[in-house]
Amino acid sequence: MIRLNELDQIPATMPCPYNGTKVSNDQLETFISASLNQEKLPMVILGANWCPDAQCLEAVMQLPSVAQFIAEHYEVIRVDLGEYDINMDLIKYLGMPSQEGIPRVFILDLQGEPINLETNDKWRSARQSYPQDIFDYFQSFIKKRPST
Repeated sequence: MIRLNELDQIPATMPCPYNGTKVSNDQLETFISASLNQEKLPMVILGANWCPDAQCLEAVMQLPSVAQFIAEHYEVIRVDLGEYDINMDLIKYLGMPSQEGIPRVFILDLQGEPINLETNDKWRSARQSYPQDIFDYFQSFIKKRPST
């Protein structure tokens, strides 16, 4: 596992990556297909700017070591759930009944199937987690590929 280093510091001001955009099932399918065409795992993050855990998760994802790893192995789409009033249908589309509690992180394999349904709600308490634990979670889904 890659370890965080001294350059990986959580910012004083938390990021707010969600913009209230409605995402259709077709748009999500297009995102997933494009990710798979690049041989990267699709990651769908459902959250909202008002949620401190979603902000904390995003802050960790922006740390230099994490951001580099994510860029190499994943394609990420951030989906705003607002006040649980937009994009809620995407939770069901991804294979879960609609439930409150964010952020939700869905990771799909290279066949487009969710591989973390049992733990997609793990980061609803992100601010109580160490940044390294969050980073290790994302690293755990990347299988070692043989060198060519």
